[in-house]
This record gives sequence, structure tokens and C-alpha cells, in this order.
Amino acid sequence: MHRRALIVLTLVLPAVLAGQSPPTPELPNAVMLQFIRFADIFGSRLVAAFDSIPAARYDYRPTPSQQTIGYIAQHLEDANYSLCERLGWPKDTLVARLEASLRFCDTAMERLGKLESPAVASTLLAFETDLAEHYSQISNYMRLLGMVPPSALPQRTRVAIALPAAALSPYVGVYELASGLELDVTLQHGALHIRSSIGSAAVQLWPESNNDFFAKDVDAQVTFVRDASGAVSGLVLHQYGRDRPARKRRS
Repeated sequence: MHRRALIVLTLVLPAVLAGQSPPTPELPNAVMLQFIRFADIFGSRLVAAFDSIPAARYDYRPTPSQQTIGYIAQHLEDANYSLCERLGWPKDTLVARLEASLRFCDTAMERLGKLESPAVASTLLAFETDLAEHYSQISNYMRLLGMVPPSALPQRTRVAIALPAAALSPYVGVYELASGLELDVTLQHGALHIRSSIGSAAVQLWPESNNDFFAKDVDAQVTFVRDASGAVSGLVLHQYGRDRPARKRRS
């Protein structure tokens, strides 16, 4: 009912404004404030409602033909983006939203576990194909604008410093990057090495500062994180322009 009322209000207001003579400059702002207020009221109620419902009940539907709670939440999120994007967005907001959507996809993929469903595999292929196709598209645009795409940029020159083995040993351990994906950091011949649990070869990490390290073989950097007591509690993997935190599981 409220959504229908909002749509009707949207259609009627331009005619009302056009019929006024002369229009006051304050009125359009007052109208926008009403739209904003409406979104604040019902948006906050929706967030509070979904947040208060236990995750175990997100598959609930009153009858088989009705939508589940989880579906409604997902539908609202999709609808909000698809409708409000028509209003236009500044660059910073668009980039932030893109980054947020990728973090959302990271979380969704990490929760999948073992891939056994053809339907899920098809969804993942569609997702990654879409990313690759649009990167190719935007790379061409950048070339036409006289710009160099990120994948064609040379690696930044980094300078290694010397750190004693005693300063490196606290970083040794196994770090969980995602479910089923761990990073094993070892100390060999006075240097740190890192290897992924999915079978990649170990690469040496060169210290750039006391906590920041980089690899020469690949364009990747690692920042080790300490807790309030000073103990190494995790790391952040910087690769492909993204930052992926990993929690230290064991030394």
C-alpha cells in the first residue's frame, strides 16, 4: 500500500508543481525532503525488522507460494540499487559501491564450501565472465582516453630493508584467508616465505618496514597485524588492488 501511494505521489507532484503560478523556489526542496523522510522512516524500520529476525528463520514463508524473508531482503537490496541508480551517482559513490559489492560476493563465495551444484557453478561462471568482459570493455575505453589500464601498469619499485631473524620469527604461522584457504608463513634461511594451501609454490617475502613485506615474483604485498598486546594476530594480503584480511590460526 505504501509503495503504491509513493508511486502515485511521484506521478501527481510534477503536475501540481507545474500548475502553481508563480512556483516558489522552496517547494522543490520541501518535496525532496518529504521523499527523503519517507525513505528514512521505512528504510530504518526495514533494517531493524530484518536485523531482529534470526538467520535460521530467513527461509520462512507463510505459504509455499509466498516469498521467504531472505528473498524479500535480497529483493529490496536489488530494487534499491536498480531504482536509485537512475538518479545518478558521483564517482566516489560508484567506486565505493563497486568495492562493497565485491566484498559481498567474497563473503557469499566463502560461505559456499565445496562446489557440487551445477547451478551454483553456472552462477559463478556468469559472475566472473561478467567481471572479465567489463574489464576488457573499460580497458578499451581507457586506451581511447590515452590512459593505461591497471593490468598494464608497471609494478611499483620497492626497496627491501634488512631485518634480523628474531624480528621475523613472530610472523611465522598459518593464516586463514577464507574457509579452506590458508596462507603458511615460514622462516627459511633468515627470510620469510609464504605459500597458499591450494598448492602454489612458496615465494619469499622481503621486508619493506617492520610490518610490511612484498614479493618480487608476483605483484603482492603483506602487512602483518598485531593485537593490543603486541602479538601478531593476522595479516592483510594486498593483491590485484584489493586488501584481504587473514586471521592467524596457529604459530
